[in-house]
Amino acid sequence: MEKIKRVSEVPKPKVISINMDAAFFFERAVQSLDRFHYDKALKYFRRAAEYEQDNPVNHCNLAGVLSEMGNYDESNQILQHILDAIDPEMTECHFYMANNYANMENFEQAEQSLVRYLETDPTGQFMDESEEMMEMLSYELERPAPLTSIKSREGLFEHDKARALLEEGKFAEAVRQLEKLVKNQPEFTAARNNLALAYYYMGQFEKAMETIRAVLEIDAGNLHALCNMAIFHQHFGNKKELAELTELLCKTYPFQQDHVFKLATTMGILSQHEKAYNLFKRLLKAGDGTSDPCLYHYAAVAACHIGRFEEAFRYWKQTQKLDPGAEISKFYLEQLRTREKSESPLTWSYHYHLPFEEQFRVLEKSTQGIPDQLKKDPLVRSSFFWALRHGDIETKLQVIQAFGLIADGEVRDALQDFILDRHEDDYLKKVAIFVLRSMGIRESIPAFLENEEIMVEASPYSPHLPVWDVKWQSVMETALSHMHKRYDMVQQYDLEILWVEFLTKMYPSVPKIQKSEGWAAALEYLIAKMHRRAISYQEVSTRYGVTVSTVSRNVKLIDDTCGLREKMEAIFDKFTSI
Repeated sequence: MEKIKRVSEVPKPKVISINMDAAFFFERAVQSLDRFHYDKALKYFRRAAEYEQDNPVNHCNLAGVLSEMGNYDESNQILQHILDAIDPEMTECHFYMANNYANMENFEQAEQSLVRYLETDPTGQFMDESEEMMEMLSYELERPAPLTSIKSREGLFEHDKARALLEEGKFAEAVRQLEKLVKNQPEFTAARNNLALAYYYMGQFEKAMETIRAVLEIDAGNLHALCNMAIFHQHFGNKKELAELTELLCKTYPFQQDHVFKLATTMGILSQHEKAYNLFKRLLKAGDGTSDPCLYHYAAVAACHIGRFEEAFRYWKQTQKLDPGAEISKFYLEQLRTREKSESPLTWSYHYHLPFEEQFRVLEKSTQGIPDQLKKDPLVRSSFFWALRHGDIETKLQVIQAFGLIADGEVRDALQDFILDRHEDDYLKKVAIFVLRSMGIRESIPAFLENEEIMVEASPYSPHLPVWDVKWQSVMETALSHMHKRYDMVQQYDLEILWVEFLTKMYPSVPKIQKSEGWAAALEYLIAKMHRRAISYQEVSTRYGVTVSTVSRNVKLIDDTCGLREKMEAIFDKFTSI
């Protein structure tokens, strides 16, 4: 007889309890995604977010599925909610939002979100994707993104921008960025080195030296800093320190290509031409920079200094091939051709631009102003900045005129600093003010003139006139408009001061001005005579539409009042080349 099992002995059915928590719904959502069941995945991610409302990952997953399904607007609402209410540090949400906006073709918003991501995200998880999107947005918006920093690169982005500014010759702007960068990251030696160079290019040599010393305190063997220090010692005439440092550098054999290039250019500047020549040849043999015309130019200059003129010829021919529009190789090839017949010693400069005097000769021949290539050349610009601070009075006057043709923000900063310098010549500062006005600057300008700090108003500098009449202004503007591009900045400025002087000496018995053209024609005639330019009463009266008698009468009155013979003698004593 079969034994009957008691109820207690009957095996109980196995019951598996299901824990319906956020993890459960997350797993279900992932499984649905694997099967491309987006509707189910969306439902499960919503439930997961409901179970753990403070978990940003659940909400982020939900936003991701919505984006995959094309519901970009709701996806962005959830991502914004994460940033506003759950986890403001979840910076990748900005990147996801940028993607959504881009898919909606809302490129302005996409750019804002992408910039926010790059400027706040510390890890750079999506750097490659961000660079691709930035390129696409720049194309769509037809402008570069207003990006000022990249958090994950900790100053590298800002340093690259500052270095680009240096290469463009925008030294003041580069200094501002590099000073800020060095303040935030004192150990960033590359930024300090470039800051020293920027100071040097601007002629601020003491600051440049101080900055390099700070680099060497951090890293005594920093090759870039040692090279810069050697150049600064040469500039200051520190012969003992220069000799010791040059001996050390001559024994240095760098391996990195940028170090080889830095040492080569430094050796050239220090007149160690044999060492420079060997280093430049090493770079050319290695193939680095063989598409760069500058490198061939440097090798050619070094070759000339050690008497290898045939090699120099070949290098400059290659420079000409790589940079066919430039005048530099053409200039030096001509020097090579005529070197044996030349009566004066020839200059072989490592700087990849025309010698300073030659630059001005090019500008004098040009009817189109300074070519863009010359305007943007950092070495040309640095030579201008240097000359404005350290040149003689004639050279400074030429630079001020050249700045009037460049007329950008850097020029404005340089000229405004110049007119505040207590040691500069008042006449030069007044010309600089005239150039600033010609650039369209109408606000009051601080200046140090006649041994005091003043604010120079928009009207011509006329401290001894209690008023400036609109009719007087009309005469000057009429003359300047006729003289534009036919007379240089100095000649135009001389017209202004002649007119102011005449009015000052006549005041308050200033002649009544009926027609501005008659006085403007007389002023141009006198300025032409003062600067020994060919001109006649008939020519000037025809151009201004007035009679010869009107011009001659006004010329006589201005001449008698101002004593122009003495004025002409003063001008030619001071500026013999004008």
